[in-house]
Amino acid sequence: MRYPKFHQQGFCTSTGVIEAGCKVVIGTRLKRAGMHWTVRGANAIIALRCSRLSGCLEDFWERRSDRTQAAA
Repeated sequence: MRYPKFHQQGFCTSTGVIEAGCKVVIGTRLKRAGMHWTVRGANAIIALRCSRLSGCLEDFWERRSDRTQAAA
């Protein structure tokens, strides 16, 4: 990687920011008291939560609708 160049441009190259984001976005939702998830269910809720938090919720539902219609 070109860490010096990225640092000059003000980019973060540590994993701490990403790990903290995962903890907030994913961990707090999936690790609530009494919750149990299948891999499929966890993946679905993660996709939904990330779409909502990134402002792409409408796109998420449109893609899901398109896939459902194509499968029918």
